[in-house]
Amino acid sequence: MICVALPGLAISTEQGQMTGRGLEGFYRAGRRVLSRCHVRVAGREPLAVQARMTAAGRARFVATLRVSPRPGPDPEVIVERNRSADGTERITLHSAAHRPLRLPVEVALGTDLADLKAIASGTAGPELPASVHDSGLRWSCATANASVTAEPPPADALASAGLLRWELDLPPGGSTSLELRVRPEGAGPLRAAGHAATSPVAPARAEGDDPRVPALLRASIEDLQALLMRDPANPSDIHLAAGAPWRCGLAPADALAAARMALPLGTGLAAGTLRILARGQVPGTGARSGMIPGPRRDTGPHLPPGCTGTEATLLFPALLAEARRWGLPEHETEELLPAAERCLTWLRTTVGDGIYLRDAGPGGLVRCETQAHAHRAALLGADLLDACGRPGGAGLRQWAQALRTAFREDFWADDPGGGRPAAARAPDGRLVPHLGAGAVHLLDTGLLGGGAQAPGLLDKVQTEHLARLLDGPAMNSGWGLRGLGAKEPGYNPFGHRAGAVRVHETALAVAGLAAAGYEEEATSLLRGVLAAAESFGHRLPEMYAGEQRTEGSAPLPHPAACRPAATAAASAVLLLTTLAGIRPDVPAGTVVLRPVRSAPLGEIGLTGLRVAGAPFSVRVGRLGLAMVEEAAGGLQLGG
Repeated sequence: MICVALPGLAISTEQGQMTGRGLEGFYRAGRRVLSRCHVRVAGREPLAVQARMTAAGRARFVATLRVSPRPGPDPEVIVERNRSADGTERITLHSAAHRPLRLPVEVALGTDLADLKAIASGTAGPELPASVHDSGLRWSCATANASVTAEPPPADALASAGLLRWELDLPPGGSTSLELRVRPEGAGPLRAAGHAATSPVAPARAEGDDPRVPALLRASIEDLQALLMRDPANPSDIHLAAGAPWRCGLAPADALAAARMALPLGTGLAAGTLRILARGQVPGTGARSGMIPGPRRDTGPHLPPGCTGTEATLLFPALLAEARRWGLPEHETEELLPAAERCLTWLRTTVGDGIYLRDAGPGGLVRCETQAHAHRAALLGADLLDACGRPGGAGLRQWAQALRTAFREDFWADDPGGGRPAAARAPDGRLVPHLGAGAVHLLDTGLLGGGAQAPGLLDKVQTEHLARLLDGPAMNSGWGLRGLGAKEPGYNPFGHRAGAVRVHETALAVAGLAAAGYEEEATSLLRGVLAAAESFGHRLPEMYAGEQRTEGSAPLPHPAACRPAATAAASAVLLLTTLAGIRPDVPAGTVVLRPVRSAPLGEIGLTGLRVAGAPFSVRVGRLGLAMVEEAAGGLQLGG
């Protein structure tokens, strides 16, 4: 059970007790400020009966206790714990007894003040000694201090045992409460960016024939709100952390990808993310000048680790171009344009006189996924430059055309089934033919003016082959798209780039297939993700096992997955808005609707979206016809 309102976290099992084992505890900014919070009533541990997330940042735990000496199964006391990621926990005792009760309550507390990295690697130290402090306890180490205060103050506080004690009186049928507040030394109440009135994520809503739709959108928006973080140097700029509990900081490629999928909720998140990353862009005139820095990451068993900085650099101009279409104000576009130009200059300079964007180093590998990102960046970047009266658009389009021509010939691996796009091309020209989810980026071509999709790297026949492959039994697990085909060497259903289902890639596949006209294949993948989301309480993790779905089965959680995760939460927004096919062009004053005509989830209504900075609502009927119900003044429905 993970409560998230960054920079705060609260993690426990469904029992509700924090025992100090594993990741359990309250966290603030990556440090565990409390690892143990164990409640006993009348000398016993209450029997846990329910644990439930009430919001992304809050959980409710219910337990019961028998206190009567008479025999019988019925408990007379309910112990309710309402826990918040901001570091507060309210413990309420409800009595169903017919006589007054006086109950001793003990809360055992402890912490190691370890940082998350040390906890994850198993190198966290022992619990620290406590001291009595105000109405609670305090702990200190060389790098941090933390305290727990209680209201009402305890009758007794034992530092040696880390124990707070109360004697609570409950009238017949009555209740009484106590509240614990966990804080780093000197820190005030947590002010989560997602809870502010100026949150850049619109509180959109969904309704329709399928009850899973509103639940998924509601949970996903809550997760996005919970993962919002302010830039310390410029608090007005907000970005998404990659996920909890493992990746509670800025991951440039993930932040850009999530902001792009969340554009239907407003352009503020995109603008803040772009400004933050523009300030960190590599300066100067060297080979890396203009790049958005990012770490390397594993890319599966058949390819060496890839550079997320390359992906982020190529996503930057694409996100800015699409944000402008969704209604990013012109002055914000102009402010960010120089950084986008530097990204595009890096692209052209790195490609040089060649055709492909290679990995860094002599004779670098040519990755399929990288070419898809580069092609999209070039076409959307050219569109952006032309719209802003800047030079360079024609050269980018010319290079993109040359890349399309070469890619269709060089990257198609023929086989008896009709062929497939290769995952990469080695320096000596050999193809790495293994089929993986990275191929979905070939379908994610990007949005141009007038609601048009940019051309892709594949021709029509190749696109059709890819659509069939993605919905085939090797790639479609029934819960979503596997990261690597089940028949490929090195397949592992738990491999995070080798067979596990990554929600982000599945959402891109659904959107890309629907845009290309392959609604049957898109619907099959969409239904799988919706079924998985229901199993996960509509709070999608970033990934889960790619084990084949069978009747009565459930998706297997991945032990290292973030949940919530920015890309997974934003993917739900992309999945649901794909059903309506919303394609705005705010500078031209139009919006085009290209709904999924088969209406696979029946009627669906989306309200509270944002286009041109104003509320936008759309409804798709059971016959697959879409209708705008609310829009900014002056916005016309395009053809």
